[in-house]
Amino acid sequence: MTRASLDKQPHEVAAMFDDVAEKYDRTNDVLSLGQDRAWRRAVVSAVAAAPGERVLDLAAGTGTSSEPFRARGAFVVPCDFSLGMLRTGRRTHTDLPFVAGDATRLPFADDAFDAVTISFGLRNVHDPIAGLRELLRVTRPGGRLVVCEFSHPAFAPFRTVYVEYLMRALPPVARRVSSSPDAYVYLAESIRAWPDQPGLAGWLREAGWADVRWRNLSGGIVALHHAVKR
Repeated sequence: MTRASLDKQPHEVAAMFDDVAEKYDRTNDVLSLGQDRAWRRAVVSAVAAAPGERVLDLAAGTGTSSEPFRARGAFVVPCDFSLGMLRTGRRTHTDLPFVAGDATRLPFADDAFDAVTISFGLRNVHDPIAGLRELLRVTRPGGRLVVCEFSHPAFAPFRTVYVEYLMRALPPVARRVSSSPDAYVYLAESIRAWPDQPGLAGWLREAGWADVRWRNLSGGIVALHHAVKR
């Protein structure tokens, strides 16, 4: 298939991720110059899951982002709408309870989780605010949310260089290492179209989350947004 369009029809995006599942983790490592590992560690630290807590890892893909929560003693549920990603993840992480689910219609009860997190997935949700409301619904009162997503570098000259990398360098590199390079053209375009840090914070508040704040990683290439359910 060709790359998903920016209107993010769910079946197109799911099929796109099915196509890249086998080499997804390796490709991300190459394209981010290894920084994706530091970003994942930052998410785990921000969520701060305690042993026995219930954590939803939405857009978990192959489960690489979920495994550190399990290692800390939390009960983590990796959830994704790409069956290809889930199949790949189940072969590698046989001890994780993978669940197929749409971010706007999660298959979980109200107040089911102590913490919810989504890394590099909210950008692919057809209606991001609806997805944030669903995450609010399945989080217990007092529970917390961490969103890790590509954002806008704070330093203007660096922002220009970064956009040039996204649109010019990323697609050729993806053609060398990815099983579906068109997916990474969509990736670059969707990052450029994504709101900045205050814009995403506004969406979180509109969805009903409280105490919204964010922290930049890698100069603002990525931002961690934190919030709480009141």
